[in-house]
Amino acid sequence: MKAHDGMYIDGAWRPAEGRDVIEVVNPADERVIGTVPAGTAEDVDAAVRAARAALPGWSATAPAERAARLAALRDVLAAREEEIAETVTAELGSPLAFSRTVHAGVPIAVAGSYADLAATYSFEEKVGNSTVYHEPVGVVGAITPWNYPLHQIVAKAAPALAAGCTVVLKPAEDTPLTARLFAGAVDEAGLPAGVFNLVTGLGPVAGQALAERPDVDLVSFTGSTA
Repeated sequence: MKAHDGMYIDGAWRPAEGRDVIEVVNPADERVIGTVPAGTAEDVDAAVRAARAALPGWSATAPAERAARLAALRDVLAAREEEIAETVTAELGSPLAFSRTVHAGVPIAVAGSYADLAATYSFEEKVGNSTVYHEPVGVVGAITPWNYPLHQIVAKAAPALAAGCTVVLKPAEDTPLTARLFAGAVDEAGLPAGVFNLVTGLGPVAGQALAERPDVDLVSFTGSTA
């Protein structure tokens, strides 16, 4: 069992504000395979502040540069494909072959597709005698479910990042280890500090705090209540 003791906030792993932890259980044999911090509203506050501070710089970054960062992220995920598959199998219970092809392979392809789109999408267009600018919505709060842990993260974070938004992710408490791998990939890919932030925690605590923040511009939620 491995005890993980940090949140990924403002480009670095930092200790959680509280001491409570979430036990990650292998559903195949019900063994505890790890723990992660049970984030508090204070952790969410820190993550949202980091995302808000990073927004002006990231939204002003040229789409080609955002595309390059997403391509680098895709490459890091591809290099860690086996580790991702093994982690998904351990915390979700998916057969390893399915984890390799679907849980790891599909989101890697999706990340690449958004890298390509960011490089080619027209964020400015002429409509009659007017110019229409497509601008990022701002700070995105992403709350993801357990059943496709990496794919749901990529499906929310990649388009938001491509558009110039910054992200705070609260993953499902059942599958937080895959989310930690994604945060590590973001770090290795060189995305600027604060552009992507991870807070692990329970839905009624960390998830609700993220959903209720007035300075989060959009909340993308997939899942259900307990």
